[in-house]
Amino acid sequence: MKAEFITSAKEPKGYPETEFPEIAFAGRSNVGKSSMINTLLGTKKLVKVGKTPGKTRLVNFFLVSDRIMLVDLPGYGFAKVSKAEKAQWGETIENYFTERTQLSACVLILDIRRDPNEDDLGMLYWLQHYNVKALIALTKCDKLSNNQQISRLAKISKQLNMPREDFLIFSSLSKKGKEDVWEKIEEITS
Repeated sequence: MKAEFITSAKEPKGYPETEFPEIAFAGRSNVGKSSMINTLLGTKKLVKVGKTPGKTRLVNFFLVSDRIMLVDLPGYGFAKVSKAEKAQWGETIENYFTERTQLSACVLILDIRRDPNEDDLGMLYWLQHYNVKALIALTKCDKLSNNQQISRLAKISKQLNMPREDFLIFSSLSKKGKEDVWEKIEEITS
């Protein structure tokens, strides 16, 4: 699979002018967003993975197979930044959702071990408000047994009032769920 970094931008004027369908990736600062994108692309280096959360501060565009754009959005909810910086990240994300007509869906990434918090619920609300199709990916499943995964999936689907089938279980380490995520992306962008 051919994948290349196109550009990073803070505001819509810096977004690439393309007609490719876009799949955005959003989630808390420490859910493994960059690792997930790298796993999907079959690389470890294309998307920078920070040792500390909150490294992604711009909207990053990656062209895949000359037909789909994967978009890495800034993480949200990182406690060790100022309120002004958090507000700026929120504005950057909202600008992307409101300005980008190529947006086909957003993969909302949640850590399977954690209950969705106010920031996660806010992001889900934003996606619904802007009529953006949401794919919910539960990452870090390799840290739980299969029974624990099933239990956590049931709890999170109940908390979000969504059917279990709407969730994708994913691990960057074991690559579990990689094909399932690509299958959903292909359905949406075909």
